[in-house]
Amino acid sequence: MGGGGQQTEPAEPGSGKASGVYTWEEVQKHCSRKDQWLVVNRKVYNITQWAKRHPGGSRIISHYAGEDATEAFSAFHPDLKFVQKFLKPLLVGELAVTEPSQDEGKNAAIIKDFESLRAQVEKEGLFKAKPLFFCLHLGHILLLEALAWLMVTYWGTSWTMTLLCALMLTISQSQAGWLQHDFGHLSVFKKSRWNHLVHKFVIGHLKGASANWWNHRHFQHHAKPNIMKKDPDVNMLAVFVLGKTQPVEYGIKKIKHMPYNHQHKYFFLVGPPLLIPIYFHMQIMNTMITRRDWVDLAWSLSYYFRYFYCYSPLYGFLGSFALMMFVRFLESHWFVWVTQMNHIPMEIEYEKNQDWLTMQVPKNAETSQMRIHLLFIVFFFSLFPMMPRHNYHLVVPRVRAMCEKHGVPYEIKSLWRGMADVVSSLKTSGELWLDAYLHK
Repeated sequence: MGGGGQQTEPAEPGSGKASGVYTWEEVQKHCSRKDQWLVVNRKVYNITQWAKRHPGGSRIISHYAGEDATEAFSAFHPDLKFVQKFLKPLLVGELAVTEPSQDEGKNAAIIKDFESLRAQVEKEGLFKAKPLFFCLHLGHILLLEALAWLMVTYWGTSWTMTLLCALMLTISQSQAGWLQHDFGHLSVFKKSRWNHLVHKFVIGHLKGASANWWNHRHFQHHAKPNIMKKDPDVNMLAVFVLGKTQPVEYGIKKIKHMPYNHQHKYFFLVGPPLLIPIYFHMQIMNTMITRRDWVDLAWSLSYYFRYFYCYSPLYGFLGSFALMMFVRFLESHWFVWVTQMNHIPMEIEYEKNQDWLTMQVPKNAETSQMRIHLLFIVFFFSLFPMMPRHNYHLVVPRVRAMCEKHGVPYEIKSLWRGMADVVSSLKTSGELWLDAYLHK
């Protein structure tokens, strides 16, 4: 293979010797499932075999096959020098000197400015967590769990007490969901292993879910937000059609798994009520068992043992199960509306190979100034997934200014507008499907 006039042969994977000089055209050829190269800081790596062992999952790193992954690499790894030792054996060469540092479709000026912004906020210590913030957050979750149980233990299981108990458990579960997000993104402790350990405790023992399931799913969303076939958060399993492209494709192909022109109506029946108690629960259990993830399964089962040990003497097994499902039913509404206003109304398209800022901001209302605090909710900043959330407000004005400078759409919404946009977006996509289904 050649680049810049130099004819070379690629190094064998695992040799750690850079013997090739490549053009972007040559790198982009290696984007199949069985042949994957990517570029980090102008170095070319063969990740074909390594992808299967990637700690963040094979899919997230494979999504960057044939592309420049420098910005994503910096965004997801807290210790870049440590990670470099894993990359070294995968090195097959570098970009030719005549090649730009970024592949086609990415804005070099935006990349440079964003790199400067990242270096600036890191220098200011905005990636350092405040232990008290997260201790208090965990403390109020544990306090709500304890008070909910003590309340029905000492004051009885009347309908009033049970509803209050369910409300407290719903708040506790929702807050545990946001807290596990912090540990999952390695944004609390300096050492990754402590983040991983507490992450398993919060999502496993406090919520009954799986840390690995969440990591492999959620990191793909941050790596390729709202990109069809890459972001699992916009994979609706043919229950909904999203955006402007998918509905037309389904319509032209005469695909009608559901009456999509009515999806803005049945969304209220199958979306918020069922996502957590049914779909997520089944997917989590299936993932842990089929992948033989016994560690996460043990953490998950510890939640169920604790829960039924505490509540079965009060409600019986079936009553306790009904209470748990009701709590998850309530939590699911909370979760769906908060998260889907950052997905469904935003741009949903196929891969456009954009730079990090341009890819993240228009597709995540969480990167807009939707810093809504509703029962301790705060949105998460996709641009800086490892930044502690108590520092987000310090970065928002700078991101907005950068977006204005480069003409990147930066949408500001209220909570209610965001929720209304979910429904109106589903209606619009449904109408696009119906038109294509009938007339194309």
